[in-house]
Amino acid sequence: MKILITGAAGFIGYHVASRLLADGSHVVGFDNLNAYYDPHLKHERLARLQTHRNFEFLLLNLLDRSAMESLFAREDFELVIHLAAQPGVRYSSENPHAYIDTNVTGFLNILEGCRHGRVGHLLYASSSSVYGGNQKTPFAVGDAVDHPVSLYAATKKANELMAHCYTHLYGIPATGLRFFTVYGPWSRPDMAPYRFAKAILAGEPIDLYNCGQMERDFTYVDDIVEAVVRVARAPFSGYQLFNVGNSSPVPLLEFVGELENALGKRAIRRFLPMQPGDVVSTHADVEDLVRLIGYRPTTSLREGIGRFSAWFLDYTRVPMTAEAASAR
Repeated sequence: MKILITGAAGFIGYHVASRLLADGSHVVGFDNLNAYYDPHLKHERLARLQTHRNFEFLLLNLLDRSAMESLFAREDFELVIHLAAQPGVRYSSENPHAYIDTNVTGFLNILEGCRHGRVGHLLYASSSSVYGGNQKTPFAVGDAVDHPVSLYAATKKANELMAHCYTHLYGIPATGLRFFTVYGPWSRPDMAPYRFAKAILAGEPIDLYNCGQMERDFTYVDDIVEAVVRVARAPFSGYQLFNVGNSSPVPLLEFVGELENALGKRAIRRFLPMQPGDVVSTHADVEDLVRLIGYRPTTSLREGIGRFSAWFLDYTRVPMTAEAASAR
């Protein structure tokens, strides 16, 4: 199978590409390697992917319309996994144009490519952020998502509506996956696990919003990848949406405690008020996905944090503390 993965040098894109290459697929990955966070991390992920002979990389921007048209015209992709996006809830308040450009106009270029390239299946990343200020939990795909509380969330909801429109008008099979708080090795430096680990080891305070009274449906990246691969292989037509989450919310302070144990060092906590665009809790109802692919996440928080911490210590070359070593 020839597969296009956008955002292949990104956190989730790297892991999905690695898995599909290991399974024997031919993967074409593209990324613009921008500087939203340190591109060195993206280049390191990319270097690992380029050890596979079935991987082809293209330095390409979603907004380059002519390049996108040429790509889909010359290639015959059976599957497109669209993971490229401008991420970050809080950053969307500071740089709104980047979100509309990449997440809306860029997604339109993907849809047009799939339409004219007669792609067999488009699988794209949405987000739990679309649930916004919903009070009912767990969040179910059938719940109303008409009240986003960040521009990032609004762009992800726009993606779902655009994909639905293209399925209706042009018959493009499209599956949206609403990811819930993904963490694990090779994660982005702007994400809480990386920021917290870096601050803890440096003896600097970690910021805990809403005075730490938050909970998230933390989902280990390997569980996300397993869901993506199984959905990609499932017989499918039409338009569907699924939640992809651990379906087990964890209090933020419990997450911090597990990270402290794995790193062998206590955090300096700085309690702050709620930030605009944040939500207090997320919780995924995944039963629809379980029925489709027969799989639900299996990685415990302790196991996932342990794997992330081991990678972080190795990647940043920070010596392991005696407490962390004994915990292993």
